Amino acid sequence: MEPKDNIKNLINEKEVQFRDFHSLKIETRQNEDGKDELVVEGVACTFNQETVLYKGKYYEDREKIDPNAFDECDMTDVIFNYNHCGRVYARTRNKSLELSIKEDGLHVKAVLMNDDEGHKELYRDIQSGLIDKMSFAFHVEESKWEYTENGEYTVYTRTVTKIDKLYDVSAVDIPAYDTTSISARSAFDAERERRNAESIRLAEELELQKRKLLLLLQLGKES
Repeated sequence: MEPKDNIKNLINEKEVQFRDFHSLKIETRQNEDGKDELVVEGVACTFNQETVLYKGKYYEDREKIDPNAFDECDMTDVIFNYNHCGRVYARTRNKSLELSIKEDGLHVKAVLMNDDEGHKELYRDIQSGLIDKMSFAFHVEESKWEYTENGEYTVYTRTVTKIDKLYDVSAVDIPAYDTTSISARSAFDAERERRNAESIRLAEELELQKRKLLLLLQLGKES
């Protein structure tokens, strides 16, 4: 399966969300045995930092992550892979992938094997800038919404308050298929549909109340 098809399936079938890392760095370090380690690390998300995910003609989508969003998140077996599919390069289960919740956000550290050509190739591609983006995949259990309207323009702000599952972190090279934009749009479009449906329902209820009031007034005049 092509990476973009796999991502589409995850979005449509499991409602998985994808977001780009806020910062990324790589370096070679020496471990306790004096051997070189290939380290890829970064900050997957920064708490309480509002990010513009999409800006259109009539609306804008913004998002921020609550500092307590990961309190009950399942991170027992998270993998580090490529394009959110394919080979696994590091894993929390064998401690080659470390996830830590700090005051500022979710920090990620992956240690690649320096005696594996595939690992060294991925490391070189990231180091050279051929692969210049990292993202993580997760599922949102709870969130709250705010709306700011200015004429016909509406700003939708979602605060993610509970993430119940972190699936993977991934090096990605698919700029033509922006996973963050597409997965975010799916969530925000669903909220827009819900809000529009609610507005229609309230408008219909208001119209019904008006008709009832007019009917009562008419009956009052006739009596």
